[in-house]
Amino acid sequence: MQSTGKVENVRGSRVRNDRIFPETRWVSAIIVPFLLAAFVILYLFPDHTQELFAWGIQPRMSAMMLAAAYFGGAYFFVRAATNARWHWVKVGFLPVTTFATLMGIATILHWDRFNHGYPSFFAWVGLYFTTPFIVFLLWLRNRSTDPGPTDTSTDRRVPNLVRLVIGIVGGLTVLTSIVLFLQPGFMISTWPWQLTPLTARVMGALFALTGVGELAIALDVRWSAVRIALQSQMIGVALIAIAIIFSWSNFHQANPLTWIFIASILFLLVASPLLYLWMETGDKVIDGAA
Repeated sequence: MQSTGKVENVRGSRVRNDRIFPETRWVSAIIVPFLLAAFVILYLFPDHTQELFAWGIQPRMSAMMLAAAYFGGAYFFVRAATNARWHWVKVGFLPVTTFATLMGIATILHWDRFNHGYPSFFAWVGLYFTTPFIVFLLWLRNRSTDPGPTDTSTDRRVPNLVRLVIGIVGGLTVLTSIVLFLQPGFMISTWPWQLTPLTARVMGALFALTGVGELAIALDVRWSAVRIALQSQMIGVALIAIAIIFSWSNFHQANPLTWIFIASILFLLVASPLLYLWMETGDKVIDGAA
């Protein structure tokens, strides 16, 4: 009986070894080129999406904001495909699943808006009609390797107050995404720049990506589980800030939400790096530097 118990313990330790399965790395690597190609088109040529992309996105702020999320996502999946441990990247998989699911639903609801004969359309459909299932199944399978936080781990913990604030912000962001997705007509009349029903739902998917990500971060106490997700978010926020400058003419400057949106981006632009530096300072992580 004792030997059986030892075998079970050995098996458990092997399972909880924090490794990323090869298929998780392969899929992550396959996704990266699609995200980078979309980023190049949407961020560098935002006024030519009708000719170059799966559908015409106007105005340029909507295109560039979607591109910012793609580049942040590309960075995340590069890390997942290369040297990361599973718990370093696990918090990003459910947000990506949520985002891709909403994008797939938006595609079906607004099928007539797409350039059906374009190669980019087939890439879009292939991505958003498969990614929600694949990424979720990868998360479901790979989560068994996460050893979880332990009392003996030297990994630095994120303070409960910080996690609470991140969780509240994430909850509010998810609520915004729900309204954008379910009530696009209402949001069109109040949004800082011009939206269509399709771009309103795309914005809803983007807000869901951020909100679910923040909730996932708030639920994991380990700083090493937050680091890469926060890096990805900082990249996206920086690109959105640049997009605001180059798309300023798209904004309704008399709309109070314009200034709330800009203030939110500026807050994240400052607060996220400060949080990152604060957590990194004096970090005695033996778990591994991401």
